[in-house]
Amino acid sequence: MGQDLIRYDILTQDALRGVIRKVLSEVSKTGLPGDHHFFITFLTGAPGVRVSARLREKYPEVMTIVIQHQYWDLKVNENGFEVGLSFSDVPERLMVPFSAIRGFYDPAVNFELEFDLRDVEAANTSVGDGSEELETVEELTPPPASKEKAPQDADPSAEQKGSADVVSLDAFRKKS
Repeated sequence: MGQDLIRYDILTQDALRGVIRKVLSEVSKTGLPGDHHFFITFLTGAPGVRVSARLREKYPEVMTIVIQHQYWDLKVNENGFEVGLSFSDVPERLMVPFSAIRGFYDPAVNFELEFDLRDVEAANTSVGDGSEELETVEELTPPPASKEKAPQDADPSAEQKGSADVVSLDAFRKKS
């Protein structure tokens, strides 16, 4: 069996991150449709991730944020997104490159993407300049209710996700 010099694994991950980019771009323009909301898990220490020192200390490796009722100023570009959220009533601005994302979940339709950490590291070497530090992921849950876009309180006890269809690149890799 030949060596994959094209790197289909990285190309596939880039394409799947394009799905996230497209969804977040639409949400930044028109808001969340219906019951859709997102759990986004990212590596806090990845190149290009910007979070406060307080959050970096609390979540040194991985962090999960929720885009649901209470967020503000969602901005999306080719390489990542920025969003305002509130953590323990402290407003924060986060910048997350798509290459730092470890997981994306929309419980409204049971849609989930997971990215292999080795592939995330490989993608980070080809995307981003590595000049900024990344943070770690823990699951955070928004408070119930309010439909307005306002600061969101994060709670480390995230809701249970239930079963989902997970797209894993391992299913596409040739076994050697």
